[in-house]
Order: sequence, then structure tokens, then C-alpha cells
Amino acid sequence: MRRFLDSMYRFGGYVSAFQLVFIMLMVVLQVLGRLLDAALLGLRMEPLGLQVPGLAELAGFLLLGATFTGLAYTLTVGGHIRVDLLHRTLPASARRALDILVTLIALAITGYGTWFSVLLAFDSYDFGDVSIGMVPVPLWMPQAVMVLGLAWLLIALLDVLSGLITGRITQLKDEAPLE
Repeated sequence: MRRFLDSMYRFGGYVSAFQLVFIMLMVVLQVLGRLLDAALLGLRMEPLGLQVPGLAELAGFLLLGATFTGLAYTLTVGGHIRVDLLHRTLPASARRALDILVTLIALAITGYGTWFSVLLAFDSYDFGDVSIGMVPVPLWMPQAVMVLGLAWLLIALLDVLSGLITGRITQLKDEAPLE
């Protein structure tokens, strides 16, 4: 089970990275298209018009996906920002109790967000909501990716909580907590 969970978290990180690379490729192609059009205009030739309509909106949806699909992976490798001024001054038992409390709070917030994101995606699907940009994207699609990322984070938080309670994880720290 441990190997499966770690693979699932890593896969979310790969999906997130892929989306960021795709954003970069779209922007680079857009810039190169504009440069080529400018060069053709400079040579008094007809521009090709190599521009992607709705690129900013599509990039925004991909960024949403990259953010949410990478949450669980980032948690498991200790990449989330922590303010540990109080945490590091406490004795080990109090630190563990604080880690459990913080993980429970994160679980509650993530569970709430996941539930209402599911409801939002279903509503968008039922009503046929589409984005208002140049390319009408059905809104349930990026919302479903958000739900997937939140569900992955929910599983990762449950995994961390179980590790903290059983002692497999002694404390949350900046390095990988799921070793």
C-alpha cells in the first residue's frame, strides 16, 4: 500500500509538471508566432497570424490543474511552506500533538473544499456552464481536475495523520515526512 500511495503522489507531481511544461510550450509558440509575423511584416510580406486564441484562459486552466494536482506530492516531500517558530520551541510530545492537530485542521479544510468543489463541478455540468473567453471550455473540466487534486491531498493528509498517530512519522518537518 505504501508503494501505491507514494506512486500516486509522484504521479500527481508528474501531472502537475506536465501542465506547467505545456503552459511554457504554448507561450513560447505564441511568442515565436508573433516574432515570425513581425519579421514577415518587416519584409513587407503577409503575416501568417500564428496566434492561439484564448491562450491566457487555457494557460489559467492549466495553472489551476498544475496547482491542485501537485498539492499531495508537495505535501509528501515537505515542500509546503511552514512557519515553525512555535513548533521548534516545543518538546517532542507537544510537537507531535500540534502536528496531529494541524493535520486534522488541514483535513477538515480540505474535506470541506473537496466536497463543495464536487458540488460546483456537478452544477457546472448540469447547467452547461462554459468559460466566457474566446474558447468556450466547459467549466466542469477544470473543476474536475481541481476535485482530483483536492482528493489526492485529502488522501495524503489521511496518510500523514495515520503516520503521526501510529508513530511511522515522528513529526512534520521540511524534509520528506513520508519516508
